Amino acid sequence: MDPAAAALPMRGEFTSSSRFRYALLLTDRELVVQKLGTARRKSETVTVMDLQDCIGCRARGAEDGADTSASLAVYFYPVRTRWARLCSSPARRRLEHRFRVAVSSDSRINLEEAERWSRAIRYRAYHRTGGVCADVRRPRRFLVLINPHSGKGQALTLFSNHVQHMLQEADITYTLQVTERQNHARELVREADLSQWDAVVVMSGDGLLFEVVNGLMEREDWEEAIQTPLGVLPGGSGNALAASINYYSGSQPVSGEDLLVSCGFMLCKGLVSHLDLTSVCLASNQRLFSFLSLAWGFVADVDIESEKYRHVGAARFTMGTIVRLTSLRVYKGKLAYLPAEEPHSHSSPTMSSVSFNNGSNSSSVYLRNSYNQNQLLHNSCNSNNAYKPNWTNEPPVTMQGPRDSLLVPLDQPVPAHWTVVKEEDFVLVMAVYQSHLAEDLIAAPASRPDDGVIHLMYVKAGISRRALLRLFLAMEKGAHLSTNCPFVGYVKVQAFRLEPFSPTGTITVDGEVVEYGPVQAQIYGRLARIVSG
Repeated sequence: MDPAAAALPMRGEFTSSSRFRYALLLTDRELVVQKLGTARRKSETVTVMDLQDCIGCRARGAEDGADTSASLAVYFYPVRTRWARLCSSPARRRLEHRFRVAVSSDSRINLEEAERWSRAIRYRAYHRTGGVCADVRRPRRFLVLINPHSGKGQALTLFSNHVQHMLQEADITYTLQVTERQNHARELVREADLSQWDAVVVMSGDGLLFEVVNGLMEREDWEEAIQTPLGVLPGGSGNALAASINYYSGSQPVSGEDLLVSCGFMLCKGLVSHLDLTSVCLASNQRLFSFLSLAWGFVADVDIESEKYRHVGAARFTMGTIVRLTSLRVYKGKLAYLPAEEPHSHSSPTMSSVSFNNGSNSSSVYLRNSYNQNQLLHNSCNSNNAYKPNWTNEPPVTMQGPRDSLLVPLDQPVPAHWTVVKEEDFVLVMAVYQSHLAEDLIAAPASRPDDGVIHLMYVKAGISRRALLRLFLAMEKGAHLSTNCPFVGYVKVQAFRLEPFSPTGTITVDGEVVEYGPVQAQIYGRLARIVSG
């Protein structure tokens, strides 16, 4: 559609199924609906619908051969402020406007008129004629991956009840794939012909997206593959990235099914933004790509030990926190980091600062079948250790990706210009690159999805159980960094290294357990893309 034509108002008069008459005014930003009066009644108050809340519009011909009219259905998901006051949740609620188009006795002309309005509404709902979002591509074909066992085990039901009809209303076609085992999604995207889809959508907790990201980065065409827009629908118990996306959109915090509807709405709108990824190197030469966090100590312990409470959903983390507080552990280790430059200006490696075309900056992991001859090319993991796959009965694969230019091998000291934390006794260390650590935990309120920054937070030994509990209660509002607790450290970094000295412990990456031992990471700004608001 011509942008100049899209800016011109459209006017029309239609009826409803009950034969009431309505006057419609379509501007570049609103659909104005006024119920017209009769000889005895005046016209009623107008209803103004913001096209930013519209996800789709359909035109159909009459199914009854004797009826020559056509129908026009418009689908909105506004934030219902009145409902929000009643339930303390500013959630989106579905609103459908349906009109009968009968401008002629010819059914073909009526359908053409309905289709003309449908095209105009859809165009204005997904574009800004002022040039703000006019060039944003809208994904149309989705690969939807669902983990049926995530969270409370209700992901398929939630998809059917809330998301399926939204995709249909937005005229989005999709292929549904239910994962059958661990790393099924990883294998699928590693081998798939991604040209079939405009986005890969994950409905699960954060673990399934972790599989997808690493499957894409294991492809030979990783540079192109990782640019496939990723969609997130919360179906697990953590749902940290989904909560972060809702937070970045400027929406009020919601949880549970309200968060699912919010993310489904943004998915249907189809706006795509950049997403940082972090390269994580383990002592065994294994390299992973992370989109959310790395944790050691209290946070990792709660995440893994609360698995037994998965049936209660997001409340599992609250239960796990209470249990772990009763027996607080202290871990010995060493933490070092490379501070981010201030003011930050995307100084970390990004898609624009790293050449992906000539192959010279590719940091491939070359893995031979004989473990005693493993070689690591262009990577900064410890080359003295054997490769250990992180999934069972899988052959080693080649991990691709940009060169970790900020890191040195794990068996060498960190560079002299890095900062080393003097404290060696920790309760927790966590590195996060999104705002949320769970639906109700805002770990890095200043984070943005593409700021190229790792938010590194650590809690030193000596903190009381009560103070630690207050810290996590404050994190529910993102106020924990304002508590001025002397045992808490926080810094924005580009890279870090963690070396545990305690013989046992848990390290998680995006909520998944990884090999325990020395680990280091650096962030890559804007390496991936995410469908967001």
